Amino acid sequence: MSHPFLVKDIAFQAGLSTATVDRVLNGRPGVRRQTEMRVKAAIAELEKQQAGAGISGRTLVIDIVMEAPERFSNAVRSAFEAEVATFLPMVFRCRFHFAEVMKPSELVQLLDRIRLRGTHGIVLKAPDIPEIAAAVERATKAGITVVTLVTDLPNSSRAAYAGADNRAAGETAAYLIGSSFDGADARVLVTLSSGRFRGEEEREIGFRRVLRERYPQIGVTEISEGHGTDVATGTLAARSIAADATINAVYSVGGGNRAVLAAFEAAGRPIRIFVAHDLDADNRALLAAGKIGFVLHHDLRTDARSAFRAIMSGQVNGRSAPAMLSAVEIITSYNMPVVT
Repeated sequence: MSHPFLVKDIAFQAGLSTATVDRVLNGRPGVRRQTEMRVKAAIAELEKQQAGAGISGRTLVIDIVMEAPERFSNAVRSAFEAEVATFLPMVFRCRFHFAEVMKPSELVQLLDRIRLRGTHGIVLKAPDIPEIAAAVERATKAGITVVTLVTDLPNSSRAAYAGADNRAAGETAAYLIGSSFDGADARVLVTLSSGRFRGEEEREIGFRRVLRERYPQIGVTEISEGHGTDVATGTLAARSIAADATINAVYSVGGGNRAVLAAFEAAGRPIRIFVAHDLDADNRALLAAGKIGFVLHHDLRTDARSAFRAIMSGQVNGRSAPAMLSAVEIITSYNMPVVT
């Protein structure tokens, strides 16, 4: 496998031992396909960083750790990779650790491995549970700057939060749905990926508060623990639709929108209004096709920029950065921003 990099640099990028990387590079037996792919991905990432780092400067290694559906993880990866070039001569070397579903114990083990292996910063999207807060505390004590992304861990020692005001986003969704019914009775299917994420909980709190105060004639049916995946979310949605003939609107907090739409279509049930989050590839296509009405979007590149700045502040200046909120935009098929 031809490359211009030191084995130790590839190992650091891939999160593997130098001996394992050496076996892969020299085509020795006993290496799993997954390990080989990790080495190839690490070399590709190093090549990309080398191409964009023509100016010498300090290098900060950061690990982006997320439990999220692949469509959202892909959007986050693109945002962080795009923002890296804007910080030259400071160079950020990003290592991505994504999974659609992780047990808390697996996530804690991953965070501890990253801490022991060494990193300057961790950007973390994870459940707000004591085990994760404890792992963040261990990382902070080791001198690692931790920034939470899109969902916060306010009771942890994280340095900053990068993302939107989730409660305001939920309130905005309630306003859009409430206005569309103009005083008529309705019932909204609210889909959460998991009740463990504080960001989703805050969206739901904001949503329910505005409905309760301004649109009391609108009821809510909640589904959760589909983890934003199509199969699980679609099954939960179909079950709720079959049980309640009055459901005629959707507020998708946690994704799986194609599956939710398919469940309504299979049941022959119309949707008066569908409000979703995040302008990922799926939602772009659904907006363009008129399948969903609104996407509440915040710019992930802004979030990436905020995370980079917080880590720079922590590692270069030794100071914690304040919480940073990105603006929530209401996107329709008529004002979708162009992909750059």
